[in-house]
Amino acid sequence: MASPQQINDLQDAFNRATVSGSPGAVSTSPSQSFLQNQFRSRALSVSKHTKPLKPFSAGDMKILLLENVNQTAIDIFTEQGYQVDFYKTSLPEEELIEKIQSVHAVGIRSKTKLTEKVLAAAKNLVVIGCFCIGTNQVDLEYAASRGIAVFNSPFSNSRSVAELVIAEIISLARQLGDRSIELHTGTWNKVSAKCWEVRGKTLGIIGYGHIGSQLSVLAEALGMNVIYYDIVMIMSLGNSKQVSTLNELLSKADFVTCHVPATPETKNLLSAPQFAAMKDGSYVINASRGTVIDIPSLISAMKSGKIAGAALDVYPHEPAKNGAGLFADELNDWTSELVSLRNLILTPHIGGSTEEAQSAIGIEVGTALTKYINEGASVGAVNFPEVSLRALDLDEENVARVLYIHQNVPGVLKTVNNILADYNIEKQYSDSQGDIAYMIADVSGVSAGDIKSLHDELSNTPFKIAIRILY
Repeated sequence: MASPQQINDLQDAFNRATVSGSPGAVSTSPSQSFLQNQFRSRALSVSKHTKPLKPFSAGDMKILLLENVNQTAIDIFTEQGYQVDFYKTSLPEEELIEKIQSVHAVGIRSKTKLTEKVLAAAKNLVVIGCFCIGTNQVDLEYAASRGIAVFNSPFSNSRSVAELVIAEIISLARQLGDRSIELHTGTWNKVSAKCWEVRGKTLGIIGYGHIGSQLSVLAEALGMNVIYYDIVMIMSLGNSKQVSTLNELLSKADFVTCHVPATPETKNLLSAPQFAAMKDGSYVINASRGTVIDIPSLISAMKSGKIAGAALDVYPHEPAKNGAGLFADELNDWTSELVSLRNLILTPHIGGSTEEAQSAIGIEVGTALTKYINEGASVGAVNFPEVSLRALDLDEENVARVLYIHQNVPGVLKTVNNILADYNIEKQYSDSQGDIAYMIADVSGVSAGDIKSLHDELSNTPFKIAIRILY
């Protein structure tokens, strides 16, 4: 049995751990500081006894960050000693072309378009970080052909998006948007007609990836029945069930929500025929990509009463910056007709816009870019062979890491290894993806004087796309 002193000690420890020393205090979310500490402690534990590498013939690493990328990423880059140029907004194309010419890495979100024209001007660019899920704003194929790896954040904001969808399901079922607008304008309209509990209703999820599966768990906790459709067989979570066709999902679901990427196959995935196949009075939610839903057909379905309500967070064309009057017919010619509809929730692409999500994304993508710049590790790249080697030990001297990106044709490695033959190849790994191949090799017996000649020899090989040497 605990002594009175032990009980007092325990109580004191509890009080010290409580925010502001008050047992009743409510803290703000700890996620940002927690995630920073977790990632930093892991980084320290991994790098404590490893040899730091730096690029040869690359100058000071310059990072261009656009669209208000989270402070966690800025901290990661500045701690590495990189030069960071930060902007809260996207840049016009001509200004972006001018800025990108000298940088080694660029970080963007969803508004900046890195087209072939823009990337062609980036003479020193090594890596691109998309601080979001999507990468359709980058010409991935052209970037790969230039030896530029592209990283994204496939899951860090999935919880935030799932929670937004849950909020929209309840809001649509209760017509909360309309009641709020009415009361803001002085109208008291207390009604229960066509307002529903979500318990017992069926949620149909199109795309059962990171977001769809989290949403599935949350919806079941509310007492909803969950079905999902995906182009691959995926193990269900909880009591959810996968259906074999999209039409089956549409015919059974009271709420249909989309969580798929923007591809030619998903363009207008929900259009007039799909709305016709849905239950009368069902609801539609899209927090994936703006091209997934045919919005003029949705407008017609809502006007006819077939669809009782909808929530849209994404649109085919979105403003490049915040401001009044930007979401107008000049951007999408159906805007005026859309905003006139009842029980319609419109949000400005904020699915992942929470402090927790943006902090986690900044850490995830910032860390991936740093590992690629410092170590050559391309694991997680979306357009590039995924290659990595274990770190060098602190006591390893006269060792250089060769990062060689080349066209995927026969005989290249033979040529490269002939050049490396004068040194001891301690470890080497190579992989390819389509027309692009990537080799990493650690070679020992390389003096500081050898590095330039080694760099020059490898630079002059045929089929070379890009080369870096870390030492």
